[in-house]
Amino acid sequence: MPTLPLWLEPVERLVDAGGAVLVVLAFVAVLVFGMAIERWWYYRITWRIARRQLIRRWAARSDHRSWSARTLRHVWAEALVDKLRRPLPWLKLLVALCPLLGLLGTVTGMITVFDSLSMSDTHQARAMADGVARATLPTLTGMAIAVIGLLFISRLEHVIRRENQRLQDRLARALEEKDA
Repeated sequence: MPTLPLWLEPVERLVDAGGAVLVVLAFVAVLVFGMAIERWWYYRITWRIARRQLIRRWAARSDHRSWSARTLRHVWAEALVDKLRRPLPWLKLLVALCPLLGLLGTVTGMITVFDSLSMSDTHQARAMADGVARATLPTLTGMAIAVIGLLFISRLEHVIRRENQRLQDRLARALEEKDA
């Protein structure tokens, strides 16, 4: 068998440890954590700049009291908050997919274990225990990714609610400062 490049050895060990489903779970984990880093970056840099621009644009308007002005303010604020909320459905989908992929890995691993036991003449309990341990690794991995993803989703939803309230407060305060 040809030797694999050095950078592919961890992937080979991953497949040996828990099957091909672990590679798919690793890919999903990279997506989830990549989206988490992107949201952190967006919140820390882009969101604050966009929020300041919206407040300046609102304060620069001459009409603040009419129904159309208040509706426009609401539409602008919701559009900005929606940008912060945009990847949330995808994150929820990926997090919900992780335990299912883990279960798929366990089922395929158990099928492999029972298949290898039926092929062998000796039915060793040790071989079955090793196979079961190897088959449960994808479930544990899927659950771990899902729990961490759920924590991030919960935190992101909290940040979205808080920032929506802050945005509304700052838009109202910009009016007060302009009137004073």
